Amino acid sequence: MDIKDFEVILRDQMNELRETDFSQFVTRKEEKALDLDSNLVQVVIGVRRCGKSTLCQKVLMESKRNFAYVNFDDENLANLNAEHLNDILKALYNLYGNFDCLFMDEIQNAPKWHLFVNRLLRQKLHLVITGSNANLLSSDLATHLTGRYNQIELFPFSFQEYCTAKGIDTTSLTTKASGLRLHALEQYMKQGGFPETLNMKNQRRYIMSLLEAILTKDICKRYKIRYKTTLRQIANATLDKFCQELSFASLKKDYQIKSIHTVKNYVSYLEEAYLLRILPRFSYKSIDRQTSRKCYAIDTAFVDDHEDALLTENLGWRLENIVAIELMRRMQYESEQLYYIKQPKSFEVDFALTDRNRVTELVQVTYDFRNPSKRLYNREIGGLLKGAALTKCNNLTLVMMYGETKDIVTEEKTVHCIEACDWLLQK
Repeated sequence: MDIKDFEVILRDQMNELRETDFSQFVTRKEEKALDLDSNLVQVVIGVRRCGKSTLCQKVLMESKRNFAYVNFDDENLANLNAEHLNDILKALYNLYGNFDCLFMDEIQNAPKWHLFVNRLLRQKLHLVITGSNANLLSSDLATHLTGRYNQIELFPFSFQEYCTAKGIDTTSLTTKASGLRLHALEQYMKQGGFPETLNMKNQRRYIMSLLEAILTKDICKRYKIRYKTTLRQIANATLDKFCQELSFASLKKDYQIKSIHTVKNYVSYLEEAYLLRILPRFSYKSIDRQTSRKCYAIDTAFVDDHEDALLTENLGWRLENIVAIELMRRMQYESEQLYYIKQPKSFEVDFALTDRNRVTELVQVTYDFRNPSKRLYNREIGGLLKGAALTKCNNLTLVMMYGETKDIVTEEKTVHCIEACDWLLQK
C-alpha cells in the first residue's frame, strides 16, 4: 500500500465522522476528563462497543479545533506494519492540513504503536487514543510513556445514561415517573447498557458477535491462543457464574486443562479484554486476596447472550452485578479498591470499598426487602454488622430493588436503606 491508498481509506473515515450528528448522543461524565490542551496522551480504554470512539469524537467535534482521525479497527488497515505508520501520518496531513491534535482509535491494532505515540509526543502533538485491552495499553504506556498519559476508563451505559438515552424522567417524584424508572431498571437489568442495543428488538445476535470479536481479536490473535474452543468454554463458564466465586481448580478439571496456570491466564485475558471484572476477597492476609476471587460480567447483556448460556432469572444477582460495575464506575482514584467479604459459614458482605487501605463503605445488595424473613434480615443486615465489626467501618448501605427506605438502627449502628433506582441515579 502507498500513501494514495491510505488517503482513500482515511478520507472515507473522515467523511463518516463529519456526517455524524453528535447532538443526538448522550453526554457522558467521562467527557470532562478529556483534556485536549494537555501535553499528556489522553487514553480512553474499555470493552468493545461501549462508546469510546463516540465519546472522543463528540468531544473533539464540539471543541471546534482542527484535529485528524484514524481508526485502526478497520479491515482495510489489518495488514499494517510499523513502516506504514509514517505513510498514514503523511496522508493525514495531506487530508486535514496542519492539525495539532490527533485521535487514533483502537490503537492497539497498530504495530509498535507505543513508539509511534512517543515520536508524536516529541513533535508536540496533542494525542487522544482508545483501546480495548487494559493490560496491553497499561503495560506499554507505563513502560514507554513513563507517566505522560491520562487514562480514562469507560464502561457501557450506566443506568443514568440508559434513562437519558431512553427519555426516562430521572427527577420527577410523581407516581408515574417513579413507576417508569422502576420499569426501566427492570429492562436495564436484562438488556444491559451497550449503546447500540438500546433500540434493538433482538440483541442476542449483536451481543454474541461482540463476544466473538472480543475472543478472537482481543485475545486469540493477540496472545496466539492455540486452544480457542477451550477459551470459549472458559468464557461461557465464567459468565454463567457471574456474582459467584471462581474456582480455577474446578475449571481445570471440568475442561481437562493440563495446567492451572493456563486457566488463570485465560481468565486474566478475559478480564484484560474487559469482558469480566474480578474482585478479590477482603482479607488482611495477602494470600487470601490473591487466591479468592469473585467474577462479574462487564455488562448484564453477556449473562444471557452468549453461547450455551444458562438462562437465569436470578434478579438479585443481576442487580448485584449492576451495583458492582457502578461502584467501579464511580471510583475516581488509584488508591481506591473494591473487595467482597466472605467469612465461610459466618457472614458475607457484597462489597467493601477501601481508600488507602481504609474501608470507607460496606454495601449489601438484595432484590426484595419488603417484610424480610428472619433469615434474609440476618443475612443482609447481620452481614453488614459483622462486616462493620471486622473492618471498623460504620458507613453501611443496603441497596434494594423493593423495600422501605428508612434507616435501620441496631447494635448502635445505622444501616442506610436505599432503593436501587435512587442509588443508581445519585449524582
